[in-house]
Amino acid sequence: MIPRLNEPSVTPHGPLDEALGRVVSAEEVLSKDTVVAYWPALDAYLLDGETSAWTAAQWAEHLEDPLLEHPFAAGPAGDRMAVVHLDVRLHPDDRRLNGAEWSEIAHRFARAAGFENPGDTAGCRWIAVQARPGRLDVIANLIRLDGVWQDLPTNLPERLAAEARRIEQDLRLIAPAPALGRRRLAGVVPDASTQLAGVLAQLADERSGPLAAVRALVEHTAHRAALQPGTGPDIGHRLELIAHRLHAIQQDLDATATHLTTRPGQAPAVPVVPAARAADERSP
Repeated sequence: MIPRLNEPSVTPHGPLDEALGRVVSAEEVLSKDTVVAYWPALDAYLLDGETSAWTAAQWAEHLEDPLLEHPFAAGPAGDRMAVVHLDVRLHPDDRRLNGAEWSEIAHRFARAAGFENPGDTAGCRWIAVQARPGRLDVIANLIRLDGVWQDLPTNLPERLAAEARRIEQDLRLIAPAPALGRRRLAGVVPDASTQLAGVLAQLADERSGPLAAVRALVEHTAHRAALQPGTGPDIGHRLELIAHRLHAIQQDLDATATHLTTRPGQAPAVPVVPAARAADERSP
């Protein structure tokens, strides 16, 4: 499981488009199987089951309302980029999760990110969308109900990574591939196997490797192609499959690198996840 914090925005429409994999629609109703969680105080303002009939556009308006209700609220930098988007990707070989498990993951990440604080009735509006295989998107507005801007924790990447490791243990999920470059012992001259492993690890690196960059471009193109009239959904689907194959190649390279540096009888190294924004662990 890899959480990724995206660039903040002033409107929730873009993040919701990305979460759904399509343009926000005023006709499409998002069921409880899609919007798997939201800020706890919302139910106090609505009739029972009212949100089950909300369209994607209504959810977007709901997230955008604090910007309209508090026009002078601004962040630490004086901007209005209040919409925060966190996406979480499972390992491609992970088991299929049910709605209750997705909801639990959403609430745990919302608490880790500071969007949700138990007992806080004037907190942030946020929703969690599970519309794409092996992926969860949490979208929040940092302008609280009381008009105060909710600051994010200074160690947010570390908090998200630590929560991901705890969730993996609690729900028996697969941890991401180890960052081999961070496992080298200082002061040790690398042998030929270690040098080859280093090359493979650089190719497979999720943050700066060339394959990760190519995969990101393919995924972006797939998203754009799916929105273009006349292109058809087949092109986007084919590009998604290509991105999945690229990710499988990265995993194979990383596994080979690990094999090269693991001596007979030696246990594999403990996985280490970078504290900075983790790159995608792409699901099919």
